[in-house]
Amino acid sequence: MTINPEQLLEIALKSGAEAAEVYASRSVSRPIFFEANRLKQLESIDSEGVGLRVWKDGRVGLAIAYGDVESKDLVEQAIALSALNEPEENLLRDATVSDYPQLYGEEVSVEQMVDWGKSAIAQTLDRYPEAICGTEWDCSRETVRILNSKGLDCGYTDITVDGSLSAELTRGDDFLNVWYGQSERGDLPPDAIAQKVLQYLDWAKKNAKAPSGKKVPVIFTAKAADLLWGVVAIAMSGRQVQQKATPWLEKIGQPVISDIFTVSQQPDFGVYSLPFDDEGSSTQEIAWIDCGILQGFYGDIRTCKDLEVKATGNGFRGDLGNYPSPGLFNLAIAANQTIQGDILELAATLKNGLIVDQVLGEDSDLSGDFSINIDLGYRVKNGEIVGRVKDTMLSGNVYTALNHVTAVASDRQWHGSLFVPAMIVEGLSITSRD
Repeated sequence: MTINPEQLLEIALKSGAEAAEVYASRSVSRPIFFEANRLKQLESIDSEGVGLRVWKDGRVGLAIAYGDVESKDLVEQAIALSALNEPEENLLRDATVSDYPQLYGEEVSVEQMVDWGKSAIAQTLDRYPEAICGTEWDCSRETVRILNSKGLDCGYTDITVDGSLSAELTRGDDFLNVWYGQSERGDLPPDAIAQKVLQYLDWAKKNAKAPSGKKVPVIFTAKAADLLWGVVAIAMSGRQVQQKATPWLEKIGQPVISDIFTVSQQPDFGVYSLPFDDEGSSTQEIAWIDCGILQGFYGDIRTCKDLEVKATGNGFRGDLGNYPSPGLFNLAIAANQTIQGDILELAATLKNGLIVDQVLGEDSDLSGDFSINIDLGYRVKNGEIVGRVKDTMLSGNVYTALNHVTAVASDRQWHGSLFVPAMIVEGLSITSRD
């Protein structure tokens, strides 16, 4: 039988638990896939699961189940697991979030997504008939509900539409792959996605020799900028403070990146907005970095208590089998000085430069050091994009790079839950094989 959350709480308390929490999730997804310019597959994925946390004799245990399961069996499993853990304070919330939307987004039919996929590929083939295209579209609906023995009861449904397009070109021994994707909560016309891919293909019609050295300015597109901002997100985590691993441990109130940047979370903005985190704490609008100066660290309830700071609605599970831990959402990067436009406008300011859009290699760690291969990049000469670069590596340090930003575009794009502009960075090392 499908688990009833109220019944699960009741059984847990009657079984001797001092406190209990139920996190219930159901998702419905209808992805479609095109490969080699043709519709290949339609899928239907339904998933329903529940995570139960109980405190018995001061010890916490977490058990999860998917689909049909007996409530009593799940409670017994959670209690048995609690006996294996050390005592832990119960920090469950006792207030329910109120006055928030119960539904985000609108459904899109499979038929509509198939039409969008066909349109995106047709637009690409119209200009590049030799291209091999693939596209994926998905309309997913996820419903979340959190209840606990202290009276918290909150939930909402989120509908998200994702679309992406890739195009492959082979010219002799030269292989090129370009991709671009977007997400919306409802209507997602394919034109913007297709036009972006076409723009990248146009820039790659010719190959160009990459610049080399440390003084060449590098333009990071919004997609590639995740290489830098992803490290910033980790450095601001309260978990890294607890472990004394972040280089910003003693930096609150001090500059950590260029003073043109403000880094904030926006709970009511964009496709990844949400009213509360996975602990039921209200999400908040917070500037983590204001004009380059670090304002604080984020965390879940337990981490914030250990750090003696107010909980900020940043406790997330990852999946049902995980305990809440510090996490970010809707991270918006804003600049107080921008160049109107996007990549083309940034490129127009350079006599000699490099654009980076796709990279290969491992993500940077907290040291900030990175050395990656450029999967898709372009040469800039005298303000013009003159061709694609190959066999080129980029290396440097994230923190140094974000203190050597010379220009930022006004146009911002979503990359995952990161809302970020393209920007020009100096001080990186470029090496290329002739």
